[in-house]
Amino acid sequence: MAKVISLVNQKGGVGKTTTSINLAAALGKEGKKTLLIDLDPQSNATTGLGFNNGDFKEDIYGVMVGAYDMKSAIKNTKFKNLAIVPSTIHLAGVDVEFVKNMLENSEFRQNEQLRKAINEIRDAYDYIIIDCQPSLGITTMNALVASDSVIIPVQCEFFALEGITQLLNSIIMVQSNMNPDLRIEGVLLTMLDGRTNIGLDVIEEVRKYFKNKVFNTIIPRLVRLVEAPSHGKPISDYDPTSRATLAYQNLAKEVISRNGN
Repeated sequence: MAKVISLVNQKGGVGKTTTSINLAAALGKEGKKTLLIDLDPQSNATTGLGFNNGDFKEDIYGVMVGAYDMKSAIKNTKFKNLAIVPSTIHLAGVDVEFVKNMLENSEFRQNEQLRKAINEIRDAYDYIIIDCQPSLGITTMNALVASDSVIIPVQCEFFALEGITQLLNSIIMVQSNMNPDLRIEGVLLTMLDGRTNIGLDVIEEVRKYFKNKVFNTIIPRLVRLVEAPSHGKPISDYDPTSRATLAYQNLAKEVISRNGN
């Protein structure tokens, strides 16, 4: 049965989608059958793996509103052991559709739609990675309810921990009311520019705050890593010799090790 991990941070620009794509690809290269769910209406994880809106009819929005099942929305990628459930701009309207469903059906549970969909296909994968949008709205709540754990990307820049308390409170709320088994898989330091002192200061601050929850792997700030999505490839295929490729391989190994498989 798949381990379901959400990449969550309501703050934008922290490397969340970059990590979702490249962690999922790295897990695939480690021999783990992996599904990436793009839960952001900006669809960056979808385009970052070489798809565009004309490549499919089914998306995660249709799955969450019950138009079709999860299996029909899964698209194989050209990368080893990696499939994706794509997103489109339609996902931005899912909260409106959920309100309509709640008015029409008193048993409808808006925060549990993704979990129900994932349960249909969970046995077919080793890992399911969910790329959440930068907010704590209805789609992110669905992800938290559906997940076993969360990875929190934190950029190595000033104000890195801004908003983290709000995110942790949301996780605690979900644990208390909807998903008692949810835990923090780890905090991932991203966008490190080794030439600056502020990056090293942030590393020290985050490790002091989260202690052993911080991954040993740190993702560097590299031009090649930024370029890769525009070519529809994870960094491991765009530039196999990049330091970022090695970093995400190490992150995948850490995730696998933490889960005992």
